[in-house]
Amino acid sequence: MNPEPPPLAISPTITLLIIDDDEPLLEMLGRCLNQPGLQIFSASDPEDGMRLFRDLRPEVVLLDLVFPTADGMELLQACNRLDPASEIILMSGNYSTEYAVEAIQKGASDYLAKPVPINRLRARMEVLLEEKRQRRLIGDLDRALIDAFQMEGIVGRSPAIIQLFKMLRRVAPHFKTALITGPSGTGKELVSRALHRLSPAKDKILAVANCSAFSETLIESELFGYVRGAFTGASQDKLGLFEYANHGTVFLDEIGDLPLAGQAKLLRVLQNGEVQRVGSPAQRKVDVNVIAATNRDLRAMVSQGTFREDLYYRLSMTEIALPSLLERKEDLPLLERYFVQRFSAQYHKPVAGLTLRAQAVLARYDWPGNIRELENLIGNACMMVESNIIDVRDLPDHIVHRADSAGTMRSSDEPLMSLEEVQMRHIMRVLQQVGGDKSRAASVLGIGRSTLYSLLGKLQSNKA
Repeated sequence: MNPEPPPLAISPTITLLIIDDDEPLLEMLGRCLNQPGLQIFSASDPEDGMRLFRDLRPEVVLLDLVFPTADGMELLQACNRLDPASEIILMSGNYSTEYAVEAIQKGASDYLAKPVPINRLRARMEVLLEEKRQRRLIGDLDRALIDAFQMEGIVGRSPAIIQLFKMLRRVAPHFKTALITGPSGTGKELVSRALHRLSPAKDKILAVANCSAFSETLIESELFGYVRGAFTGASQDKLGLFEYANHGTVFLDEIGDLPLAGQAKLLRVLQNGEVQRVGSPAQRKVDVNVIAATNRDLRAMVSQGTFREDLYYRLSMTEIALPSLLERKEDLPLLERYFVQRFSAQYHKPVAGLTLRAQAVLARYDWPGNIRELENLIGNACMMVESNIIDVRDLPDHIVHRADSAGTMRSSDEPLMSLEEVQMRHIMRVLQQVGGDKSRAASVLGIGRSTLYSLLGKLQSNKA
């Protein structure tokens, strides 16, 4: 008789649930797999098994494929809907490749033929126990890791982002003008705020303007202000952005959309440190840092005559180029953790993270919208997810399909391979791409280092 389910949140063990109508098999598996750190529950009836699953939310399930009163594939899908984080291993006395592929597609982590290979299951449980210990350590370190690898909301540990952090620290105390370039969604406004907060003007105003939002007739009055009576509707004096931010910082986003007339007036402010309100002959002194940002190629615009060369050189005395997310994909796991923590707190939901399946999908996607797209995706998933972990079904269809198409083998001439062979080939390809760095490979694969070492050991023994 099974004991009452323990409180899972405080359980120091891995919970294994075995559902099979063969009671001698249940007894044998329970006896053979018993080891410290593994708590085993069993059910010979599918309904009892699903009740235990709902109560326990076990890390691992051994599930028979065929019952007199139930379909193992349907039970597999029901378990995945309830808790996508559970690792479900199907067992069958009638093994077939067709069933194995279908089982993996429907969320099974493995498919075993009966009689069940006990040594293989024991090794699997040992790996899972080690992974749980590692996950507990990683969970404790996540917050410290994010704190260590972020600056003013910019998160990353790729070489490009570490170099960005160094540059910001060097530049911030001294700059008067800076130009931030990069594709849309790469965090240009975050970088501008980091520059301001690290600068001597950190306690002063940071004024933000989007140049693409101004019509040509309004740019001058918005940036430099106007006096009463300067034009119809000017019923009182108005400060422009530069006077408002005097002794602080002005951030001009989408600077490439500023018309030529506005560019000339901006250049005069940068050169002389003076602004002239519309309708007034008086010059007013201002002392501001100016940060401009664009996703456009300003050098090409200079060649085309649509951006002033002298303004470009004035702004680009300090130029900071931001990489796309595609160019810093090793930052994905850290960014995912960061956004999950932020949105789970914002929505008051205990979202622990993403399943390995979901991480794999996001790793294959090419992120045309960059960090902003990832932020929106994680925010929406945290809002809508019904369990405590984000799975593939919680991701937008277009991302899943696009990632799947990117990962699909493109040659119909590829030889047919077992699932183990496909797994090993993928591991070796990832290792090759990361220069043999096993920690980085494990991060890209979404598995623990202990799991990677175990799989590589199996590969070596197979070769031998």
